[in-house]
Amino acid sequence: MGNQNKIKLKSITLSGFKSFNSDGHTIKFGDVTVLIGANGSGKSNLISFFKMVAFMMTKSLQQYVGEQGFANSILNYGIKTTNRLQAKIEFENNNFNTLYEFTLSHAAQDSLIFAEEEITNSGKKLNDSKQEKIRLLSGQQESGLRLDNPEFGESKSVKMIHTLLSGCRVYQFHDTSSTSKIRNGGYINQSEYLYNDGGNLAAFLYGIKENESNKSYYNKIVRHIKQVFTQFEEFHLRPTDRNNNYIMLDWFEKNHNEYTFGPHQISDGSIRFMALAALLLQPPKNLPAVIILDEPELGLHPSAIVELAGMVKIASQHTQIVIATQNPSLLDEFSTEQITVIERDPISLSSTFKQYEEEELKDWLSDFTISEIWD
Repeated sequence: MGNQNKIKLKSITLSGFKSFNSDGHTIKFGDVTVLIGANGSGKSNLISFFKMVAFMMTKSLQQYVGEQGFANSILNYGIKTTNRLQAKIEFENNNFNTLYEFTLSHAAQDSLIFAEEEITNSGKKLNDSKQEKIRLLSGQQESGLRLDNPEFGESKSVKMIHTLLSGCRVYQFHDTSSTSKIRNGGYINQSEYLYNDGGNLAAFLYGIKENESNKSYYNKIVRHIKQVFTQFEEFHLRPTDRNNNYIMLDWFEKNHNEYTFGPHQISDGSIRFMALAALLLQPPKNLPAVIILDEPELGLHPSAIVELAGMVKIASQHTQIVIATQNPSLLDEFSTEQITVIERDPISLSSTFKQYEEEELKDWLSDFTISEIWD
């Protein structure tokens, strides 16, 4: 990442959450973290944790709990085995560490409430051993880590952690059906950021294109799309004739600008790649703090996977990227240290995480690629 003093996500320690047992497991993060694992290993559960945190930041934890099947489906092996989940999220830069911890306990009506919630800040300098600890209120249904908190809302630490966690965004562009939001029109003013399902892709691209200072980033997005979708020439982004507040993902074919194609005339893989390109190649100042991509390779041609990896490396100069994948080919585009293997331990019946140093695999890497080792 370009700014070496920027605050980064360092690690997450989880216990009691879905496939994470009460012993706790720590996942470390770099500028790029690729999570690889078989079905049922726990990748989706880590993604689900990021989603839960996003709900917490909008005072919607109870909505998340309900959508997940309530507490009995969230706690490891249900409430008879686990009655609470705990999480530690650590951020750092060159000067300090900041740790956000919370415990959610089982409560009436199969819900979860905050039993503990606190922030700890500590300096990294040798002469700076002083710690700042902020304990938020317990027994609440929603996080005290919010800006309208009457007691802590003005705290710089609360604001900082709220901003950092709000900037951890999960993106999944799987739904490309005829009724999906990405294939249908949307309001033209929904252009501030790309939605997690790509539903406002047309408006988002339009917003970048119409901002003169961002035009070069729009052109870069188009160039990368043309590398994968070879008949594509350019987007035809404009308000629809019937409604000036509405916009569609229309486009022109190469050497054929007389006929306008619509979003329903784009293959599933191509429209997903368009969303990925818009997300990863947008102006750096607008990038989320952490981008979590859930199986971004779905439906992509092998050559598109190479392009995807290139775009990830470009974006990682300005933000952190977490990729959950089952695609061995994607692994070959990254270094050993960037890959975390997730497995389900048959004894503890829990997800485990292993990060390998290149030295550990040097004998294998002399004869095999990373994807071949994984296979």
